[in-house]
Amino acid sequence: MYNPFSLEGKTILVTGASSGIGRAVAIDVAKAGAKVIIIGRNEKRLTEVKELIGSNVIKALTGDLTDNEFIKHVLSSVDQIDGLVHSAGIMKLLPFKFIDYEGLDLMMKTNFYSPVMLSVELLKRKKFNKNSSVLFISSITGSVVGSKANAMYAASKAALSGIIKSMAIDLAKNKIRVNEIAPGMIQTEGAMELTNVISNDAIMEDKKKYPLGDYGKPNDISSACVFFMSDASQWITGSKLVIDGGFTIQ
Repeated sequence: MYNPFSLEGKTILVTGASSGIGRAVAIDVAKAGAKVIIIGRNEKRLTEVKELIGSNVIKALTGDLTDNEFIKHVLSSVDQIDGLVHSAGIMKLLPFKFIDYEGLDLMMKTNFYSPVMLSVELLKRKKFNKNSSVLFISSITGSVVGSKANAMYAASKAALSGIIKSMAIDLAKNKIRVNEIAPGMIQTEGAMELTNVISNDAIMEDKKKYPLGDYGKPNDISSACVFFMSDASQWITGSKLVIDGGFTIQ
């Protein structure tokens, strides 16, 4: 039976796969039939994801994508791929007046430079098959709205969102699609750690700002990632899909 959402026969590279959205993406694209290469910084968690997925994992690579030597290792370990999901990233709440160069530099290296340069190097080495799909996980913060004490993160995600349209034009001649998903608040391990400094009452009030009544879950994003990796999205490039429970429509 024809299924345009099937990923059978495709190889997908997923960064940030040891936790959160990236973990959910790795699991869901494998469920859809893809072979996966997973990258993450936490070896224990990445091994757990590898064991959970099973034989559909081609390689599990542990390291930090801000490290050029690790990127070289990734490039030497990867053969041809049909899709790339950039989910690796960091977030730190910090009022604007306390921003320093080191913190901003790390945020930009992790959330912007690393995914862009990994894409560049994969392209240079002709690692992408024809009709490949590149997908960036950005955020509504920075690309759509602002948020308190979150300027560094917003800047890094806005930069990522800004480069995608030009990248999509440049890569179209190679038949490579480039898109982004901009999530609202997602209940990941990292995001929930940030809520430790916020009262339960404040969290409940914040959830009321979402018309669908709650924060999202990683699978709300990973399901859309399957679509963007599949042939069902073959005529979509340079687009942003906002998945935020209705937060930004108000």
